[in-house]
Parts: sequence; C-alpha cells; structure tokens
Amino acid sequence: MSEERHEAGMRVRREVLGDEHVDRAVARTSEFSGPFQEYITEAAWGSVWTRDGLDRRTRSCITLATLTALHCHEELAMHVRAAVRNGLTADEIGEVLLHTGVYAGVPAANAAFAIAQRTLAELGEATAQPPAG
Repeated sequence: MSEERHEAGMRVRREVLGDEHVDRAVARTSEFSGPFQEYITEAAWGSVWTRDGLDRRTRSCITLATLTALHCHEELAMHVRAAVRNGLTADEIGEVLLHTGVYAGVPAANAAFAIAQRTLAELGEATAQPPAG
C-alpha cells in the first residue's frame, strides 16, 4: 500500500466518517480483517474520495443512493451521518432517498427512510415524518 495514499485515505475517512467511527473500526481490526481495512482506506478513501471530479456532498448523495439500492442497511446510518457532516440537510437526504426509490424500488427506499430518520433524529436533524409503508 502506498503510504501517501493510505495517509490521504485516513485523513478523508476521518473527515467524512468522524474520528470516533474510524477509531472503533481500527480498534476492531484483526489479523484477518487488516487487509480489508487497508484496502478500503487506500481504494475507497485514498483513491476515490480524494478525487477532484465530485465534491463530498455529491459523493455522499451517490453513496446513499447506492447503499439504498443494494439494501446495505448496515452501512446506511453511518453514511447518513457522513452526509450531514458533508453538508447535506435532512431534506436533501430525503430527496436522495425519494429519487432512489423511483429507480431502486419503494421497499428499498422505505427501509432507507426509516434508517435515515432514526439516524437524523439521533443527530437532531430530522424534520420529516416517516413514510407510510
């Protein structure tokens, strides 16, 4: 792994996800999971999130949409928090999930809305009522 890419990845990872989250992930790293942690730090955070082509708000929108479409519920709350940290409002997150529902399906968006609303409420950011479903 390139030391420079790893350092850049760790910096962006901490800025987007927060020190607390990254510190927990690092503390849970084992001999088994270490190579994966190195990979995501370098590939996702050091190679992709550091690129100039999209700002972090846009990257967060894409990430929320993709996680919703792929039913990656275990990652969604973390990336809702990251989206807020990257400047998205609760209303903008809702728009991303609504838009995603059209293309990825209502059940996926319904689950994502529930997770996002719970997470936004924890952050003191929630303004909307949960979707009927």
